[in-house]
Amino acid sequence: MESEIIGKDDRGVGVKIIDNNSVEHTISVGFDGEIQGHSQDSYPDNPSKRNKKGNEYINQARRFAQYYVYTECDHDTVPPRIHPERINAVRVAVASLSESQFEHHFGDLYQQLRSHDDSTINPVVEVPSVASDPDSVLYRKNVYLGVNLLDTDVSEEAQALADQYGLDLTDSSVETRPSAEHSTVDLEAWQSFAKELAVDQNEDLSEGLKLGGVSSLHLTYIDDAGEEHVTSSEEPFDHAPDVRIELPVMDVGTVSEFQAYLNHNLACQIRDCFIRMGLEPPEPFQVLGYGDFESAEQYKHLEMYPNYIDPKEQQAFN
Repeated sequence: MESEIIGKDDRGVGVKIIDNNSVEHTISVGFDGEIQGHSQDSYPDNPSKRNKKGNEYINQARRFAQYYVYTECDHDTVPPRIHPERINAVRVAVASLSESQFEHHFGDLYQQLRSHDDSTINPVVEVPSVASDPDSVLYRKNVYLGVNLLDTDVSEEAQALADQYGLDLTDSSVETRPSAEHSTVDLEAWQSFAKELAVDQNEDLSEGLKLGGVSSLHLTYIDDAGEEHVTSSEEPFDHAPDVRIELPVMDVGTVSEFQAYLNHNLACQIRDCFIRMGLEPPEPFQVLGYGDFESAEQYKHLEMYPNYIDPKEQQAFN
């Protein structure tokens, strides 16, 4: 992939992309990541008239344009679920959890997967009777990052403001309790604190990143008519999650083995982010295995990709 910034205005950034099929794209990316315009002259403009390979090249160009504007212009233009840096931050946060902390956040997913091959373990959620196959469901948990301000360069300012509002920055339960469990006074205090803590965008908060919260366990399944359904979930925050973990029925082993597997799954999701924007992943993420479900389906059906989910694939990386 080749790229060049070709213009900026008060709405966004224009980018010229040469994709891996040697096709030139001109893409306008809004400061919020929205694709405001996209022109090229080699693939049909109507998505329904493009083949799957053409659609994938179009999507690669758009994802790469969003990522390129993010890296070159420092705008938050990459959607969270395809943002490799965010996913890696979650990966590091999950890997650093103690076993008890990991069970607190992911024990329901672990128990649900174990229930498929051990009849003595009760499932956390029941698979709907209309599912075409109870073993073909995908279990989901949304994951959110948080920041421990006391581990960042703004710790002194944060602590002073917290004292002013009577808040305890060491109370981790604040970030993991559902919104409904916070009192009105708590919420108003935290909202005022957040507004007044004017963090410079250039401040490095990476040292304070941690797991902020997870959704309840939910699932997606296909009924006998081939229609996809997604069950509802409780979310700890109102904003979009940083990562979606979406796993098929599988043997998860022990809790520690499952934690190690999630680390690998998230590394594979990072790989998928780069692959599906037409880039070779950085060496630490040149790994094989299951990551993102949508990407796994593309690897199965598009000849333009090696099968990155196959641990024996020999043609994955140069």
